[in-house]
Amino acid sequence: MLSFVIPCYRSEHTVGVVVEEILATVATRPEYEAEIILVNDGSPDHTADAIKALAAQHPEVVAVDLSRNFGQHSALMAGFHHVRGDIIICLDDDGQTPACECFKLIDKVNEGHDIVFAEYGERKQSAFRNLGSKFNAVCNHFFFAQPKELKANSYFACRRFVVDSALQYPNPFPYVTGLLFQSVGTYANVRVEHKERMEGSSGYNLKKLIGLWLNGVTAFSIKPLRLASYLGWLVAAAGFLFALITIIRKIIDPAMQAGWASTVSLIMLMGGLIIGLIGIVGEYIGRIYLSINRYPQFVVREVVRGDQQAGQTREPAGTQECACADENSAMGA
Repeated sequence: MLSFVIPCYRSEHTVGVVVEEILATVATRPEYEAEIILVNDGSPDHTADAIKALAAQHPEVVAVDLSRNFGQHSALMAGFHHVRGDIIICLDDDGQTPACECFKLIDKVNEGHDIVFAEYGERKQSAFRNLGSKFNAVCNHFFFAQPKELKANSYFACRRFVVDSALQYPNPFPYVTGLLFQSVGTYANVRVEHKERMEGSSGYNLKKLIGLWLNGVTAFSIKPLRLASYLGWLVAAAGFLFALITIIRKIIDPAMQAGWASTVSLIMLMGGLIIGLIGIVGEYIGRIYLSINRYPQFVVREVVRGDQQAGQTREPAGTQECACADENSAMGA
């Protein structure tokens, strides 16, 4: 069985088109069965009603309605809890990730790869988003040892054990890319077309992208702490060298004035550096605090399964399937 997981946000007019495209594509390969898990990530429009209507219309559809906006990575984790397939395919709700080409990824997985990402020849998005994608790739390589030749994005297919491994993460601030790379041994890219958005614009802004980046860096790597330590020692060595030069110059020229500007500059430099490094440590401590207090990764308001005669299954109010990401996180590039 194939399981398609789609986080939905402001897609009341587009998610139905994506679902129909998936069903039509899977119908061309009768050896496969499919389920489609649609996760409404607290969308302010009528996306929740749209995915429930799709579940009522198609037995293959499962509609998961989150209680508020938790971010795309948390929505993916919520969807992962409902998958039953042997291969999981994740894609977007805006039509930019071509569902009609999903078997390019699936067939590549069946060749023996654990995870397969789509690779776009030309991205149909803004220059700012393209720059952010490149920066994200560099960070993934540095912090998570993602191979340089591998291009990771939100359209991918993977084996079930990869998702099961990711579901063992119980804490808030999930970063799906980092979770997936913890368990995969073989990976690949396949070329697909990146389409134009059917409507609307990206829900990512600079604040959300920074929040996503922080989620990945601080949740799955201690390298920022090591960099902070190295930077502290580097600045300390520079300060010692500067002091030594000042003493030597004073010995050579006793009339030399030390200078108020240089003193203030050094104080501001050292003070700013210390505050910045403390901020990095504080980010880690804050996330540890939220994890200890079981900050929710996501909260499900309602689940509607198209294959059930009753029409829907309700989760009790406040049910926490797992610990959930903050509302500022979103999926990247």
